[in-house]
Amino acid sequence: MDFEKSLERLREISAEMEKPDLALDKAVALYSEAARLVESCKTDIENAKLEIKKLESGGQG
Repeated sequence: MDFEKSLERLREISAEMEKPDLALDKAVALYSEAARLVESCKTDIENAKLEIKKLESGGQG
């Protein structure tokens, strides 16, 4: 899943988690999914930072 889709899914999960009638097992499943998405987004951001550093250094190293 690309970064933007991951962010959108995180927004959806956040909205679902705010529902007062959310069952505990569903909340745990959503939390687990959100944690995976956050890690994926962090990786995407770190990769983008590395790419920017490479571009700033003239593509060397």
